[in-house]
Amino acid sequence: MKVTKILGLGAISMSLMACVTNPVTGRSSLQIANNSEIATMASQEYKTTLSKAKVITGTADANRVKNVGNRIKQAAEKYYTSIGRQSDLANYNWEFNLLQDSQLNAWCMPGGKVAVYTGILPVTKDDNGLAVVMGHEISHALAGHGNERISQAMLAQYGGSILGSSINNAQWASIFQQVYPIGAQVGLLAYGRKQELEADKMGLYLMGMAGYDPRTAPAFWERMEASSKGSAVPQFLSTHPNPSSRIADINEAMPQALEYYKAAGGK
Repeated sequence: MKVTKILGLGAISMSLMACVTNPVTGRSSLQIANNSEIATMASQEYKTTLSKAKVITGTADANRVKNVGNRIKQAAEKYYTSIGRQSDLANYNWEFNLLQDSQLNAWCMPGGKVAVYTGILPVTKDDNGLAVVMGHEISHALAGHGNERISQAMLAQYGGSILGSSINNAQWASIFQQVYPIGAQVGLLAYGRKQELEADKMGLYLMGMAGYDPRTAPAFWERMEASSKGSAVPQFLSTHPNPSSRIADINEAMPQALEYYKAAGGK
């Protein structure tokens, strides 16, 4: 994998220091990496992941994953277009796949490469529950959380030197491997608490925009928490906020999510 491409070659100038505002949540974050290169590398890793997994196709569950994913994608595209931010989605090439795996997990790589594991389907129960999961993971990608984590790693390791020409290819590779450890799936990046909470909020809004009932979200997270009692914490929850905090934040965002839901025809 050519990790040296992820941030592009050459110097990073001050003009590339970008504070990006999420048009759905209003949160701002520093994202200085090259989104096009990130999407390219994520796509390559996604293909590798699929080649080593059992991809389920043609079943009712596989079709549900694709249908729910496409509805959320279309809702996001409609919203971004309505506010003149459609160019934000230029590097997205969406794919939605169901993988045979007992883990309670799902993820979305930068650029819109989504995987849902069969192990989480009994917890999602229906399309609304699946929309909670997929809306959350899609939000990580749309919010640029991968770029944000890479940018944080760059600044932590090299500080002001990233504004000059002193960062070489080996250093780029080191940064990428810190954020996406060798042998780990790119989609399983460990996000920070602020990023997880933003994905909860944004995912709630997106599922509402797509016509899925956001009021089902708290019950889904309660089921996820219950599923982990007496066993190892699922990867999907490993970096997430505690359940009471998460549900409180979701309920705080619920009125706006319901406005989106009603606008999409929900009751």
